[in-house]
Amino acid sequence: MNKKHTLILALGLFSGIVFAGEKPLKVGTTAAFAIPLEAAVAEADKQGLKVELVEFTDWIAPNVSLASGDIDVNYFQHIPFLENANAAGGFHLEPYARGVINNVGLYSKKYSSLDALPEGATVAIANDPINSGRGLQLLAKAGLITLKPGVGYKATEEDILTNPKKINILQVEAVQLVRAYDDADLVQGYPAYIRLGKTFDAESALLFDGIDHPEYVIQFVIQPKSKDDPRLAKFVDIYQHSPVVKASLDKTYGTLYQAGWGG
Repeated sequence: MNKKHTLILALGLFSGIVFAGEKPLKVGTTAAFAIPLEAAVAEADKQGLKVELVEFTDWIAPNVSLASGDIDVNYFQHIPFLENANAAGGFHLEPYARGVINNVGLYSKKYSSLDALPEGATVAIANDPINSGRGLQLLAKAGLITLKPGVGYKATEEDILTNPKKINILQVEAVQLVRAYDDADLVQGYPAYIRLGKTFDAESALLFDGIDHPEYVIQFVIQPKSKDDPRLAKFVDIYQHSPVVKASLDKTYGTLYQAGWGG
């Protein structure tokens, strides 16, 4: 056995010692991110790291659970959402590592182009403070409204400067936007939830926001005391670099995501 193989074997044995007998790493998430995480959990198990995936049905419980110590890390939110959650809940949670950024689009069942939208069209966007701001930025990119300079993701309807088509903006819970597709003229849509709902083509948006706003990269979020947990480092490395996880991301999100990390 040469030195290289001896080193690899030693690292493998060391990894096993590090994680043997450890409690499972508990990772909280929501349905939109669960499938690739399941692939990462399976890969981690092969490498001697036990991980338990906890799936939540709303966007509040994952941070409450993390703050109370019921889970070790969550993966479902971007920085603007986290900042808002910390302020609203009195949490002190922080980002640990970057995940993917998912495209958000504007979808219409009734019209094939943004130009075809009539005056007074009904447009449904998310109703929470952060995703609402993202929706308004997307409407601005589409040329349907203009916003006050510099408001960014904190934009509210009060920041609308012009609305030439007099569109009627309706704010809907983000996870319910898929259902608004049948009734509204235009809908802010999240491809992951559209695929889960199997109601229409997730790639049929009239406009995507792409990677215009890197602040929307989904983050692995932790309590500060967990930043040196070797289980976290190992699991994130698997998520970011395992070919098995990459294949699952591609299958789940198609072309409508980008890796938010470098290398």
